[in-house]
Amino acid sequence: MSREYSVYGLHVQTDAPIPALLPSVHTNSVDVRVWLNRMPSWWNSESSATDALFYRSPFVGQTGRPTLTVWELEKGGWYHLLYSDDVEFLVNPRGGEIWSRWPPGATLEDLTTYLVGPVLGFVLRFRGVCCLHASAISIGHQVIAITGPPHAGKSTTAAAFAKLGYPIVADDIVALSESDHQFLVRPGYPRLCLWPDLETPLYSAQSLPQLTPGWNKRYLDLTSDGHRFQPQSQPLSAVYLLDERQEAGDCPKVEPIPASSALVKLAANTYMNYLLDPGLRAREFPFLSRMASGLPVRRVIPHADPANLPKLCETILEDYKLLRL
Repeated sequence: MSREYSVYGLHVQTDAPIPALLPSVHTNSVDVRVWLNRMPSWWNSESSATDALFYRSPFVGQTGRPTLTVWELEKGGWYHLLYSDDVEFLVNPRGGEIWSRWPPGATLEDLTTYLVGPVLGFVLRFRGVCCLHASAISIGHQVIAITGPPHAGKSTTAAAFAKLGYPIVADDIVALSESDHQFLVRPGYPRLCLWPDLETPLYSAQSLPQLTPGWNKRYLDLTSDGHRFQPQSQPLSAVYLLDERQEAGDCPKVEPIPASSALVKLAANTYMNYLLDPGLRAREFPFLSRMASGLPVRRVIPHADPANLPKLCETILEDYKLLRL
């Protein structure tokens, strides 16, 4: 029996349940159909030698192979995504089809981690949806996005806001749409993913459930223990860019980023931009330019001591309130 879910503004139909996703309450047409641990009858992995290499990650996994390799298939519109642990996907991003397969020893949770992250992100980007690599927090029916380079603490900061009672709209992928001169954040799914080495005074990551049996990453369930998830789109009203942590006594602190620099900062922190061809990259620049000129983009310098994380949230909130005056 098929299941239907809503995530990142997509109406997704699957042939089996997906952990963490919220059931769709809409009856509109399906955007993406997903088959779990099944490949189409026309697929022949032996034919991959004739497919064009589209992307190879410069990073390697525990197997010594690239963490992700992508081929563009001879069959028009299709891409083959292979991860270093042999989880693989066939994706037609514009046609709205995803087939998947995991190897012996892997689990549905392993596959789901890729599916709700980079694979659906791949679909969104190829459909022209601008996505920030960020976390999004709802504050008074508006949204702030927390972005920054890898391991800057985006999800950890969002978890601190969740602990304070603020609803989370999205984590990792902040998918955006434009309507009536507003930039709307599409809701993701009710989990925050955290590495256990990012201990905070608010959460002991080791006490959180494992994201998958084979990974050390953990997740915070936003439907339990008083946490809240925002399942409706809300307008983005500010972007906070996490910079390098410092020991300075005046940290954490927030500084403005000039509009002339904001566009470059936003472009550098879009999701999976390494998979965009020049045409797709060029088409998103007008969108980002309107964001940079229409929204405040702020630089945040956290303190190096994790004990200052509550102060970081307080500093961002104080700055945001001044922006809203």
